[in-house]
Amino acid sequence: MNRKYIIAIDLGGTNLKVALLDLQYKIKDKEIMGTRSFLEKDELISGIIHAINRVIKYNNLDKTDILGIGLGLPGPVDAKSGIVHFFPNIPGWREVPLRDILKNRIGLPVFLDNDAKIMALAEHRLGSAKGLNNVLCMTLGTGIGGGIIIGGKLYRGFNNAAGEVGHLPINEHGSSCNCGRTGCLEAYIGNNKIIKDARKEFKRNISLEELSMLAARGNKRAIKIWRKVGRRLGFALAGVVNLLNLDAIVMGGGVANAGRTLFDSTKESLKKQAMNVHGSHVKIFKAKLGNNAGLIGAAIVVKEGLIS
Repeated sequence: MNRKYIIAIDLGGTNLKVALLDLQYKIKDKEIMGTRSFLEKDELISGIIHAINRVIKYNNLDKTDILGIGLGLPGPVDAKSGIVHFFPNIPGWREVPLRDILKNRIGLPVFLDNDAKIMALAEHRLGSAKGLNNVLCMTLGTGIGGGIIIGGKLYRGFNNAAGEVGHLPINEHGSSCNCGRTGCLEAYIGNNKIIKDARKEFKRNISLEELSMLAARGNKRAIKIWRKVGRRLGFALAGVVNLLNLDAIVMGGGVANAGRTLFDSTKESLKKQAMNVHGSHVKIFKAKLGNNAGLIGAAIVVKEGLIS
């Protein structure tokens, strides 16, 4: 019997990752492309299909060796119907039947879900949230997403749209957000806002990676920026903790790589704002699976989806 594999796709506002995994969720091959190189929706769909076919060909596999395709997507998705409602940070996507499009063009089972829910599944099954019953898992990047585990199970909401922590309103008269609303958390701590603040502070172009490195080396201006991000994040998370009485919050994504300054500031702000009973209990962890959490989660969705 041929060994079976899963192809996992993690689509973000910045990067498109495609990987081949075995059934123990070990990554055998991975490719990363820039999302913004695909200007239109149809181009991006074609890019995903070409990447899938490339992975199969490069690894000398046949489609019969692939158990299925799993996708983690950056916005509200109906996992049951396979429809993408919209992407806040990628224009041109509204009520797109992506599962059926891919299934018809590739001829393999396709499973898709919101990227943060997929990350939450991965961290709960194999990562920092393993063994915990009530957890919020967050992806901190171009967008801010969330997946909620309640009673050890992923909470989806009535139409699979629960967990949009990045669109918690934190300022009634706040900045505009890519979702079309104002005052959302994402508008204050997403990649774009952090980089904008960093450029203003340093008077030059600066990446998130460099900003994190400078903070780790003790640069006061970099530390100031990350503490501001943590302060805002902790303030918003206090409301979530008060509402859900969580065991833990797990933070992943590019922003979470900022390190101790961000985490300490977030904890400090959360404890200050949350009610004592709730805030004293909750822990904050960094995602254990790192940048591969979305890919592993997408593979889990395929394997568990075919079993159920």
